[in-house]
Amino acid sequence: MTLSAVATLPLLDFTEALPGFPGHRDYVLVTADGDGRLFWLQSMAVDGPRFLVVDPAMWFPGYAPVLPRSACADLGLADPAAARLFCLLTVPAEGPSAATANLRAPIVVDPETWKAVQVVLPDPAHPIRRPLRR
Repeated sequence: MTLSAVATLPLLDFTEALPGFPGHRDYVLVTADGDGRLFWLQSMAVDGPRFLVVDPAMWFPGYAPVLPRSACADLGLADPAAARLFCLLTVPAEGPSAATANLRAPIVVDPETWKAVQVVLPDPAHPIRRPLRR
């Protein structure tokens, strides 16, 4: 008998709470689909929030936002190109086929320290609701 394992990444320590969720700064990323295309960003608090997120590089190959210097400084991230990015998903009542990714406000993670912050990009080329379907 084999047990299926759920892959997780280390604990993410947000330098600031996500908007609308004060008091929740510790999260873990857990694969939601088994192949690393979808993740749950789960608060470590018992009654904390949980968000569906994606690595935008897997869904939007041309996505390469310029990260704010202040965010990189807050994370202690010397090389912005080394950051891992995750985008929050919205799944509307119509179902998963209508899901959208927020490319305007990615979660930026320093893979060395696992500190994280959500940033709002000033570039209007990155939409708030980009269809997830390819």
